[in-house]
Amino acid sequence: MYIHQKKDWPKFTWDPDAITPLLGEVRHRQGKILGVMQGLGFRLQEETVLKTLTLDVL
Repeated sequence: MYIHQKKDWPKFTWDPDAITPLLGEVRHRQGKILGVMQGLGFRLQEETVLKTLTLDVL
């Protein structure tokens, strides 16, 4: 389910204290992934990004 499909979507609220540690962990993992991708070479990076974008669209 996407957030815009929820009944109370226009009144969306969040608790910054609860979400901040989770966002920090996500950013850390993103950094690790980007580090690994840099070692793969530019062509493979492009292909990986394209595949990810395609999956997001689908």
